[in-house]
Amino acid sequence: MTRILLISGSTREGSLHTSALRTAARLAPAEMTTILYEGLRGLPAFVPGDPAVPGAVADLRLAVEQADAVLFSTPAYAGSLPGTLKNLLDWLVAGGDLVGKAAAWLSVAPPGEDDGARSTLETVLTHGSARILRAACIRTPVSPDAVDAQGLVDDPRLRLALTDTLRALDRLLAVPDKRDQPSWQTYSSVYPVVLRRDPTVTRHGRAPS
Repeated sequence: MTRILLISGSTREGSLHTSALRTAARLAPAEMTTILYEGLRGLPAFVPGDPAVPGAVADLRLAVEQADAVLFSTPAYAGSLPGTLKNLLDWLVAGGDLVGKAAAWLSVAPPGEDDGARSTLETVLTHGSARILRAACIRTPVSPDAVDAQGLVDDPRLRLALTDTLRALDRLLAVPDKRDQPSWQTYSSVYPVVLRRDPTVTRHGRAPS
């Protein structure tokens, strides 16, 4: 059974991003388990070089370890990630918990409103060697008014997009990570490009035609 960890970057009660992920949990197919992470507020500040691992951090790392993939949804604060989410990511990067971990993002903001947060999220995930499943990353703008009294999003477009995303995650997780299968195609970008010699050119110039 596929296990997806849902992480919202918002600590605000009634957050649209948290509500969207909560809705995703409701729409998950029977063969998929979803867990909405609720410990963001309780995470202590990351201190580089401190060997101590607080209990809340140990719980977070276990949740990530047990998940097949992590789906993020976050607002942008001051043009970047909220500090609480960056703190969470700092703990995971430091512990190596993101190495090879499949990840995707869900945006419910209009284009341009969370680009800084999304870009930073991808940068941090890449730095942590996560496997970003871009085919499962979606943007479906939703109005905050779409959140109902149960904290769910009653928007047919988002519900359809979430269903497609969860199916895409399940499908993509079944595909082996190409990074685990070294090949020239995989690693060619880190080697100089070898140009094929023009057969009409000799060491002394272009051959006569």
